[in-house]
Amino acid sequence: MKKFIAAALATTALVAPAFADGHAITEFRIGVLGGENAQDRMNSYACLQEYATEALGVETKIFAPADYNGVIQGLLGGTIDMAWLGASAYAATYLQDPEAVEPVLVKVNLDGSIGYHSIGFARADSGITSLDDMQGKVFGFGDPNSTSGYLIPSIEIPQYKDGITMESGDYFGEVKFTGGHEQTIIAVNNGDIDGGVTWAAGLNDNWEDGYDSGALRKAVDAGLVDMNDLVQIWKSAVIPEGPVVLRKTLPADVKAKMITLVDDLHENDPECGYGVFSGDGLGAQPVTHETYISIVEARKAKIGG
Repeated sequence: MKKFIAAALATTALVAPAFADGHAITEFRIGVLGGENAQDRMNSYACLQEYATEALGVETKIFAPADYNGVIQGLLGGTIDMAWLGASAYAATYLQDPEAVEPVLVKVNLDGSIGYHSIGFARADSGITSLDDMQGKVFGFGDPNSTSGYLIPSIEIPQYKDGITMESGDYFGEVKFTGGHEQTIIAVNNGDIDGGVTWAAGLNDNWEDGYDSGALRKAVDAGLVDMNDLVQIWKSAVIPEGPVVLRKTLPADVKAKMITLVDDLHENDPECGYGVFSGDGLGAQPVTHETYISIVEARKAKIGG
């Protein structure tokens, strides 16, 4: 399949590096949000890196900063050209500079939706079955710039029950930031924290697989957890899947080639699409800023930027 894509791209992409108004790019840089260890992130995107190099005719580099803010700042500073952001990370980027990036594509789930959920979970042998059982216990978030790992649960969980706040010692005995989705999953699985939140899409009757896609599915695929050892204790309302974004100042032909490449990824190389989009899905579809207005407003109200 890779040879097929490379051959299709070679007829046009490798004639010369990507140009716009007489200016050629010399490299293309893709940022990958935190959520699993850096090497796994690099491995998941290696196929896209290869395809982008073929399509653009210049070296493509993958950057996997330690936290979400590393990707956000890279996009704002012009050192990262493309990324698949969570909705809150996109909102953070937009609020700091509305002209920095543009959302171009969004992941489509197996059911045709473009939404996912924040999932609260605990160990199955902990006796915790809901947030009612979490009082006085240690609760973990991922990253402050994560939509499902902080923003949405920090808004919706206090609505679950009077007295719940995100402050340590109020309802939860302690509230911790673990650093990312994978770190939260491992911390709960190891008993280092009592409960936490992560993300999942395609919430059918396949808990044992980590649902269709998301951080739980990636953890199962990596052999980090057995879902029979975990139990769901909370679920958010539907959250819009985060966008694939491109820097607005990129040459138009670079944008067009990368949009086409990512849009066709699932059809042309399902294995690559599985890795890039963290599990099963139907590929991608166009998206605009309007899809994320509510998340931008929620972030502005909750975090301020």
